[in-house]
Amino acid sequence: MNPTTPELKRLLLPILAFALLVGAGAALIWWSKQVLVVGKQQLAAVSAERAQNTERLLRIADEEREVKEKIAVYRRLKDLGIVGRERRLEWADAIKRIRTQRGLIDLRYRVEPQKPLASLPGKPGTIDFFASTMKVNLALLHEEDLFGFLTDLRNSGNAYYAVKRCMLGRTGVPPTAANLAARVNAQCDIDLITIVDQGAKS
Repeated sequence: MNPTTPELKRLLLPILAFALLVGAGAALIWWSKQVLVVGKQQLAAVSAERAQNTERLLRIADEEREVKEKIAVYRRLKDLGIVGRERRLEWADAIKRIRTQRGLIDLRYRVEPQKPLASLPGKPGTIDFFASTMKVNLALLHEEDLFGFLTDLRNSGNAYYAVKRCMLGRTGVPPTAANLAARVNAQCDIDLITIVDQGAKS
C-alpha cells in the first residue's frame, strides 16, 4: 500500500521531530564526550599539581629537618667550645687539671701556631677550619695513662682534638714498690681544631 499525499503530510511532522530528536541526541552524546575529555584533562592537571605540591612539601620538610639537624650540630659544637677563636688559656687549664687529677709524673707540651686546614667540599663559604698542633711529652707509669689522658683531653672541650700520632717507648727503669719512676714515655702530636664562621657577627 503506497501512502497518499495527505498521509505523507501527516507523517512529515513526526519524521521531522524524530530527525531533530536523533540530531539532538547525537549532539548531546558528542557534547557529553567532550565534557568527559575536558574533565579528564582537568583531573589529570589537578592530580599533577597535587603531586607537585606534595613533592614540594616533602622537599621543604626534608630541608627543614636538615636545617634543624645542622643547627643542633652547630649548637653542640658551640657548647663544646669548638666554634670560634682558639682558646689557648682554656687548653692550658684543661691540661693542668688532667695532669693533677690523673697524677701524671711528667707532662710537657708545646702548641704550634695556628694554621688553616685544607678547604672541605660542600662547606659554607664563610666557614673555615683551623688547627693548632700540640706536641705532648708524657712520662707514664703504664700505657693506660696515655688513653686516660687522651680521653680526658677530648672530653674537656674548647676544641676538637684529633690525634695525629703517638709514639710509646720503655724507659728501662725496673718497677719497684717504692719507686714511682716513669716506665713509659709517650710523644704525641695532637691537632686542636677550631671552626670559625667569618660571616658571623662578633
